[in-house]
Amino acid sequence: MLRALAVDDERPTLEELVYLLNADPRIGTAEGASDTTEALRRINRALETGPGGPDAIDVVFLDIQMPGLDGLDLARLLTGFARPPLVVFVTAHEDFAVQAFDLKAVDYVLKPVRRERLAEAVRRVAEQRGTAAVPAPRIPVHEPDPDHITVELGGVTRFVPVDEITHVEAQGDYARLHTDRGSHLVRIPLSTLEERWRARGFVRIHRRHLVALRHVGELRLDAGTVSVLVGTEELQVSRRHARELRDLLMRRP
Repeated sequence: MLRALAVDDERPTLEELVYLLNADPRIGTAEGASDTTEALRRINRALETGPGGPDAIDVVFLDIQMPGLDGLDLARLLTGFARPPLVVFVTAHEDFAVQAFDLKAVDYVLKPVRRERLAEAVRRVAEQRGTAAVPAPRIPVHEPDPDHITVELGGVTRFVPVDEITHVEAQGDYARLHTDRGSHLVRIPLSTLEERWRARGFVRIHRRHLVALRHVGELRLDAGTVSVLVGTEELQVSRRHARELRDLLMRRP
C-alpha cells in the first residue's frame, strides 16, 4: 500500500486532495502538509526511519506555486537524496510541465483534480513502486469523439475540433495542441496522436512535432535546412521526414 504526502498551501484544496487519495484502495495512508518547509521536514524524517519505518513516504503530490520554496524547488532538492519519494505535481498551471518531467516527475495533474485523473496518477506511481496488484477504482470509460479532443483547464472542459489544430508539439509525456486561437496541453503522448490522426492528414515532421497538412502554407529549403510555415510559425523538418512530407504536400487536394 502506498504512503502519500500531499503538499499545498491552500487548505481546502489540500483537504480535498488528501480525501481523494485516502479513498483510493492503493493508498495506505495519505497526509497533508501546508508548505514545502513542513513537507521537507516530514520527508527527512521518513528517510531517516527508512522505507519500512512508520514515517515512510512513497510519493509526494506536490503543488508548484507556493510561498517561499516552491514545488519545483522542492523536487530539485529531492533529486539529491539517495532514495527520494516519487513526485506527482498537482497544479492549476500547465506551463511547468516540461520542467516537471525534466525533474523525473511521475505525472502532472491539472487542477481542479478529477477523481479519475488522480486514479491514473496513482496507477503510474503504483507501477513504479511495484504495488499495482490492488485494482484501481472503477471509472466509466467513454469512447472518444473522433472529431474533437477534450482539454481541461481551470475547471473548464473544452471540446476542440481536430480540424482546427494546426500542429502538435511534444512536451514530455504531454502534447501541446496549437490552434489559431491558442494552445492546449493534453496528457497524451505525441506518438498516440500521430497514430490516431494519421488518416486526418497529420504527419510527423520532427521528433517533437506533428503538423496538419491542410494548415501548411509553405515548404522552405534554405542551405540544406527544410522547414514549413504553419500559420505564422516556422517549424523545422528533420532530414528523415523531409522527402515524405514533400510528397504528401504535392499530392494533397
